Amino acid sequence: MNRLRLTVQLIYTILTNGYVYGFLSGKIYQGKLKYTCVPGLNCYSCPGAVGSCPMGALQALLNQRGFHIPFAVLGFFFLFGSLLGRTVCGWLCPFGLVQDLLHRIPLFRKSRRLPFHHILKYGKYLVLVFLVCIGSMFLFGGFAKVPAFCKYLCPSGTLMGALPLLSMNGLLQSQIGGLFFWKLGILLFILLLSMKVFRPFCQYLCPLGAIYGWFNRFSLVQIRWDEEDCISCGACQNACPVGLSVREISRSPECIRCGRCVSACPVKCLHPSIQDRQTCRSYDILGNCETSSQS
Repeated sequence: MNRLRLTVQLIYTILTNGYVYGFLSGKIYQGKLKYTCVPGLNCYSCPGAVGSCPMGALQALLNQRGFHIPFAVLGFFFLFGSLLGRTVCGWLCPFGLVQDLLHRIPLFRKSRRLPFHHILKYGKYLVLVFLVCIGSMFLFGGFAKVPAFCKYLCPSGTLMGALPLLSMNGLLQSQIGGLFFWKLGILLFILLLSMKVFRPFCQYLCPLGAIYGWFNRFSLVQIRWDEEDCISCGACQNACPVGLSVREISRSPECIRCGRCVSACPVKCLHPSIQDRQTCRSYDILGNCETSSQS
């Protein structure tokens, strides 16, 4: 499962950032594909990006003069959220791949979570509300509204957009200022922290993960738990990179459906599935069917 996920992550990253000429020339692809969003966090300004980041698209629409409900982007989130939930984070996000690879480096004693995780995990919702939404609508730079998340925080944009462009564009190099060093500091901190803590940006700061997490209980793709076959050995919780219990797996907003629990289960009572809610009449607080098994 881990090898399959890594393969999918690599292929997806190459396909969505495969504009080789952009990397060679230091120019951003601006063809028709750039009008469409890709599911994961993928910087518009990356020279190789062939699609747009949904967070960037949401801020661009909120940046418009007056107030307009961004129905197109909200529909995009609903589509991929209802189909996949945070499976997007676990299998399709390029910056998630970067953090996964760094966490494999045999340095530091590995940790699943930061101290005070139960509080810090809500940071991504604060970023979504105050930087992506409120910040984009009310922060101004000169006479234009500011895409606050992209401008002041997003490490993916720094890594995949700013650094490649700066390496190829002398004019941009002459315009480096304090804001760049601020964002570079954030990027380096997150990259170093990723060597110790599993996906710190995804767990604590990513607004896209906050949105997709809302759909985890109800998305079409799930990891199903056959409770009657479970021997309560705890292997799945030990394997889970964020320490979720068997009842939280797949349903929790923190679950990225990485599949490690599936591989670790000795009796195979956990397995990927397609949600079938037609035969269920009621659900418990975690979204599990109380009257019939899911398939």
